[in-house]
Amino acid sequence: MSSMHILKTRDDKSPIEFESASSVGQFELSAGSECSWMDAGEKFGADKLRPRIEPWLTALFQSEHLSLLAGSGLSNSVHGIATGTLLPGMSSATFTNYDAEISAKAKESSEAAGRAAGNIEDQLRVANELVAGLGVLSAADAGVATALKSLEKELEDVLKEFSKSILDGEKGLITAKEELRNEAFNYLVSFLMSFASRTGTRDRLQIFTTNYDRFIEAGADVAGLHLMDRFVGSLAPIFRSSRLDLDIHYNPPGIRGEPRYLEGVAKFSKLHGSMDWVNVGDQIRRLGVPFGADQVEPYLTAPGMQDVDARSLMIYPNAAKDRETSAYPYVELFRDFAAATCRPNSTLVTYGYSFGDEHINRVIEDMLTIPSSHLVIICRFNSKVQLV
Repeated sequence: MSSMHILKTRDDKSPIEFESASSVGQFELSAGSECSWMDAGEKFGADKLRPRIEPWLTALFQSEHLSLLAGSGLSNSVHGIATGTLLPGMSSATFTNYDAEISAKAKESSEAAGRAAGNIEDQLRVANELVAGLGVLSAADAGVATALKSLEKELEDVLKEFSKSILDGEKGLITAKEELRNEAFNYLVSFLMSFASRTGTRDRLQIFTTNYDRFIEAGADVAGLHLMDRFVGSLAPIFRSSRLDLDIHYNPPGIRGEPRYLEGVAKFSKLHGSMDWVNVGDQIRRLGVPFGADQVEPYLTAPGMQDVDARSLMIYPNAAKDRETSAYPYVELFRDFAAATCRPNSTLVTYGYSFGDEHINRVIEDMLTIPSSHLVIICRFNSKVQLV
């Protein structure tokens, strides 16, 4: 089966479908598709597409405000280049108590968000809500208290496996054959720097991701790109709400009083948390978990980590001890996303994002009510690669 592509840029009145031709590196319009810059049956290559895409993207990348939203498609692409396989996933969990109720509610939640079937995140969200409800009833019913304790232990085990699957994906990248690993990192670095290379008069690039893994952080390290992510500190960085407008400037030699943006800096937010974030007391800390470590548990037992286990990992939608704690820091991160995108002359580029998160989609819908805003979607849908 040939590979199908969909492209809509600049003055195209409707999306144009084209597919791989018999010659390597060549394409042709799909049956029934037509456009003003290509004749039906004509073979063309990247040299025909590049003048259509590059000037358009270059102009958008120099918008006054530029944001990148990366989903699991980015990590899967990088992991696929290095290993030839998709990231290791985690199948739906099975609970001893209330399994049918949790699964049914998770399916209902996923359908409301426009997804066909519930996933592990939906189950975790529902299970956490159930834990909160059982906590209210447990004081007056010994049976409920026993069920609550069992469910909490199962949640901890599920989150241990969940975090391990994330680390296994990182390990697949870092332990791949050197040639393939270098190729994967070259693509990742080139991708990130395409966005980060902005003129000094433009606002900082804002990178947002729904991923729990640390592929973007690893690529930024290789590229020498400094990510500002609201965490402050060296040994045990702490999430700080007060660091929203923190930036890095320098004074050019011989010029005083005119600080300029330091190059190679971007703002970074992980909207759903990260596998190395943990709730300790009333603070959100980032653990020093090596990239691709075997498991996260040894790092949860360090001194100062009292009453911390896998349920304290800040992996959305994992609730910590109460609703107020679980809303922080996510409420701050989503506020950052809205503030970065919902303003004039703003461009948002999504890569590998499935539009399965209603909170994010709502912000994007609000952004599109601003006439000068732009949305670029790069995704792979089954056999189709789309750039809209």
